[in-house]
Amino acid sequence: MAKVIVTGAAGFIGSQLTETLLKQGDEVIGVDEFNDYYDPAFKRKNVAHLHCFPGFELIEGNIQFLDWQTLLLDVEVVYHQAAQAGVRASWGQGFRAYTERNINATQILLEAAKDAKNLKRLVFASSSSVYGDAEILPTHEKICPAPVSPYGITKLAGERLCGLYQKNFGVPFVALRYFTVYGPRQRPDMAFHKFFKSILEDEAIPIYGDGLQTRDFTFISDVVAANLAAATVPEAVGEIFNIGGGSRVVLKQVLDTMEEIVGKPIKRNYIEKAMGDARHTAADVSKAQRILGYQPQVCLTEGLTQEWEWVKALY
Repeated sequence: MAKVIVTGAAGFIGSQLTETLLKQGDEVIGVDEFNDYYDPAFKRKNVAHLHCFPGFELIEGNIQFLDWQTLLLDVEVVYHQAAQAGVRASWGQGFRAYTERNINATQILLEAAKDAKNLKRLVFASSSSVYGDAEILPTHEKICPAPVSPYGITKLAGERLCGLYQKNFGVPFVALRYFTVYGPRQRPDMAFHKFFKSILEDEAIPIYGDGLQTRDFTFISDVVAANLAAATVPEAVGEIFNIGGGSRVVLKQVLDTMEEIVGKPIKRNYIEKAMGDARHTAADVSKAQRILGYQPQVCLTEGLTQEWEWVKALY
């Protein structure tokens, strides 16, 4: 049993991770500011059932203004999942939220982590967005990052800060580059959630560009497993890992699979390509397999079926 902190604990990934940690008997301090990037009611719902675990404590607040010295006193692992998400919203006026929540907040956490005596691991949630339009597919970690969105820039900055704090102060970080995570509790601004909701409401699904873009889709439980491994495997310290679903799929194929799951044709509405969207993503996960023992377990059809059941219950 360990004492851990999960930032962004009410979010899609954070809440699933928190629940898994609580079920395995850990003591979890969840931190979330419940901001309004999407409806905070979703986030409240994500953590509502966690309060029945005696080991759970929820702290509502902005990472930049919390007393981290005290919070980290006997904490062994920090899972830093909190971030300003979303590629398309990172242009223009919205950018300040990304620098504040993805760079400044991470720096404050790292600053506190360097003095935390009991801290064994800080797991940083990064993103495949750092690669941008990678020339090599599947993409491995040694490829030079070249983000095509401001969001990707802030995630890369977070990774680099982790590296600096490790080099200079020995902060034991591990960074995980997530590739398009999906499943129950997925954010309402994310594609599959939007798609399934549109199907329920009998509306056309908006598709950016020609629908031939490809993504490596990663099911939420595989991401949670990767986090647990990153927090415990000794050789992981100081490393960056791709966390993908192990199969690259064309968006059009995904829609065909969805049609099979929901049992009716899906209306499609093609709109113009969004700025900052990578054309193709595919993860080479061999490093994570080798060091973390990472092995994606959930295939797309199974994962989409689980998300569909959840979306139906939600609305």
